[in-house]
Amino acid sequence: MKLIETPVVIRDGKPVSFTGDPAEGREKTLTYQILNAHNVREDTDRFHIRFDSLTSHDITYVGIIQTARASGMETFPMPYVLTNCHNTLCAVGGTINEDDHQFALSAAKKYGGIFVPPCYGVIHSYNREMMSGCGRMILGSDSHTRYGALGTMGVGEGGGELAKQLVGRTYDLKKPETVLVWLTGKVRKGVGPHDVALALVGAVYASGFVKNRSLEFAGEGITALSQDFRNGIDVMTTETTCWSSIWETDETTRAYFERHGRPEAYAKLSVQEGAVYDRMIEIDLSAVECMIALPMHPSFALPIRELKSDPYRYLKEAEDRANRQLSGNAVMDLVSKIDADGNIHADQGIIAGCSGGVYENICATADILKNGGRNGSFRLSVYPDSMPAYRALSANGVLTELISDGAVFREAFCGPCFGAGETPANGELSLRHTTRNFPNREGSKPGEGQIAAVALMDARSIAATALNGGILTAADEISYEEVIPEETFDASIYSRAVVNAYGNADSEAELRFGPNIKDWPEMPSLSEDILIRVVSHIEDDVTTTDELIPSGETSSYRSNPLRLAEFTLSRRDPGYVDAAKETAKISLSDHESIPADLKKVLTLLAARGISVSEDTNVCSAVYARRPGDGSAREQAASCQRVLGGGANFANEYATKRYRSNCINWGILPFLSDEEEKLQKDTWVFVRNIRDSLLNEADIEAYAVTSDSVQPLAVSLGSLGREEKDILASGSLINYYKNH
Repeated sequence: MKLIETPVVIRDGKPVSFTGDPAEGREKTLTYQILNAHNVREDTDRFHIRFDSLTSHDITYVGIIQTARASGMETFPMPYVLTNCHNTLCAVGGTINEDDHQFALSAAKKYGGIFVPPCYGVIHSYNREMMSGCGRMILGSDSHTRYGALGTMGVGEGGGELAKQLVGRTYDLKKPETVLVWLTGKVRKGVGPHDVALALVGAVYASGFVKNRSLEFAGEGITALSQDFRNGIDVMTTETTCWSSIWETDETTRAYFERHGRPEAYAKLSVQEGAVYDRMIEIDLSAVECMIALPMHPSFALPIRELKSDPYRYLKEAEDRANRQLSGNAVMDLVSKIDADGNIHADQGIIAGCSGGVYENICATADILKNGGRNGSFRLSVYPDSMPAYRALSANGVLTELISDGAVFREAFCGPCFGAGETPANGELSLRHTTRNFPNREGSKPGEGQIAAVALMDARSIAATALNGGILTAADEISYEEVIPEETFDASIYSRAVVNAYGNADSEAELRFGPNIKDWPEMPSLSEDILIRVVSHIEDDVTTTDELIPSGETSSYRSNPLRLAEFTLSRRDPGYVDAAKETAKISLSDHESIPADLKKVLTLLAARGISVSEDTNVCSAVYARRPGDGSAREQAASCQRVLGGGANFANEYATKRYRSNCINWGILPFLSDEEEKLQKDTWVFVRNIRDSLLNEADIEAYAVTSDSVQPLAVSLGSLGREEKDILASGSLINYYKNH
């Protein structure tokens, strides 16, 4: 894999070096052609996008619909797909998960949405099968909203961005740079889509090579890839931190749409002569090996061959890295997985979701297990990505073969990808073809001393490991015949069960609320000045959204903002919630509520001639070096807000979507390189912040402790006009109430 940081241009169908201004040829890229077609307002610096359709799952759709309702929505203005693939286990937390599903069903009928029942399809598979189309754009409240291999630009964002679309507003995007991903060669036998994806993530994540840029896949290497293979690579582009992705399309893509009964959705997309890209990644598919991503990030990727050549070195590095991140709450032990002969032993294998549970991966798994089946105590579970795929696997005999060979076959469910369902035992190693192996994605609770480890691998190598009794084995180490029967897609499965009320909204229908579904609490608008207490200081290189608000069993409470907020930072900084609540009780107009440390702060500021009005907002904040990698779910920001959070401080924000979530919930996304001044319990006073925000003036800020007042250099980065107004209003909901 080769990373080229300088611009390239397409000449005679091939990329060559370009020395001019990349902006000259960006308009010819597939990215810009699609963005321009969806842009509704001319602007030299930004796109203002209206999407073709929206999609959410049952962790996010209640909050989005509640936000849109509070903002004046009367009907869904475009197709909005509501899937039920995350909070599917309806025994967890009583009736509340199914209450959410019934709320969504009633909302689909009332506002004209598309309701996909539990276990019928995971969010991204349903959208691939039924909503994608060449040249289209889909906005989803899940970070893995990626349909680029089907010629569809998928964008994963927080719920606030979907709420904007639902009330007729636009998705505003600073015009992105583009990165050409040029594919050559042909994959080796045994190498699957996850191997290519992990190699790509490992090559670009740490350096930010594609951060917030658009990836455009092209080259003759695409031709030999099946559509499932392309989709499997594409969905993992989220882990590179790119903004979105788009691929060239061809007869393979056409055949996919024809097989799914939607031939009109196909159009040929090809890179154009003269198109200029800011950067390029060259991938020789023939050089990609079977890969593994060690705990606790998809970018910790290396060839399985290399890991097995020196298992102690690599597992010890991963173990030490994980234990630093766990901060003593639990201890991960990977070295003990090495036996006396140097073999690495795993305990569990899972193939699931939008990346792993696709038809071809499951067929390949069955082909490998034909050679002897699962052996030993190694456990193997397979989750198909949709009910039509389930039926096809049953019809062609693959389902029967897998069960006969010792695998457990389950339903369309995303649980193993985000930490709900099939949690390994403490100390176990799980191999998964899912999208992430972040901490707690396996369902353990480090704060209670529970920790398991997850490594990501392709389904083929997981099957090879199962065949070998749990001894880590790459698929290219074994002999097997991979024969993929053509998939038969039965659309009637959806037509019998899916409620499609788009264009037929019934305004008289009543929403069905469960006792756990609560409205958003009131949030204050931004005052002229702001007084901020840093209640958590995190020095990790990256803080994921899973650490900001844990996934897994907490998802059951995501329709109840205040109850969910009790879990904020619970697995990273257990003292955060109490500290945030104590700060939220403070009112400068109520002198009895002002704690002693803040009285000292106010005295020190007064001694410097800095007066603090009683009308000043008092709020809490988190400092983290690079927060927000991972999920798009807005709760990573909204939970801070409902606990009285009003700002975050960071060296940089890991993703655009997390920063957007902060903005939409009225959390000022401050940037600062002065980490040493932002220790826990430091107070930050920002004077004239409202005016500085709205008029782009320099920000005057002070970091104050019990014995010092120091100027603090902070900025807010690039903000659009509407983003400034949202922050000034205190939240997106307030903004719509005021406008």
